[in-house]
Amino acid sequence: MPDTYPHILRKTEIDAAEFSFSHPWNPKSGIVGTMMGRLAGLERTGVSLVRLPPGKESFAYHMHHREEEWVYVLSGKAVTTIDGQEYVLDEGDFVAFPTPSVAHIMANRTDQELTYLMGGENLPDEVADFPTLDRRMVKLNNELSIYKLSDGQPFFEGDA
Repeated sequence: MPDTYPHILRKTEIDAAEFSFSHPWNPKSGIVGTMMGRLAGLERTGVSLVRLPPGKESFAYHMHHREEEWVYVLSGKAVTTIDGQEYVLDEGDFVAFPTPSVAHIMANRTDQELTYLMGGENLPDEVADFPTLDRRMVKLNNELSIYKLSDGQPFFEGDA
């Protein structure tokens, strides 16, 4: 049988494309993974296979205004902070972040590796807030700008 469809990823390709990432705003951040959606040609949907080593966190505590996200735990145990509350996620657990989402982050507080699938939208325009860092990221036509969240002022006179 031919293997010519360009959007099939084999495990060897997924493994070969694996990279490490640490969010610049969180010194505890440290993931290892593969952006499978992009590798397979998806432009509007992100799907990544992620490994989170013991003691590490995923990114920076954040929330999205437009892009939905989700996480499905494949193995290990996660502690996810969602809107200031901690929740334990075990193998087979799923969590969704519909928009506008609440702030969230994944952490591995065990001595075993945590593996999960994560995904979401990849829109050209997005606003994401980092409430504990007092930052807002604005993406317009895939160009990023960062603002101080607390500097936000109502646009129209009389807005609350």
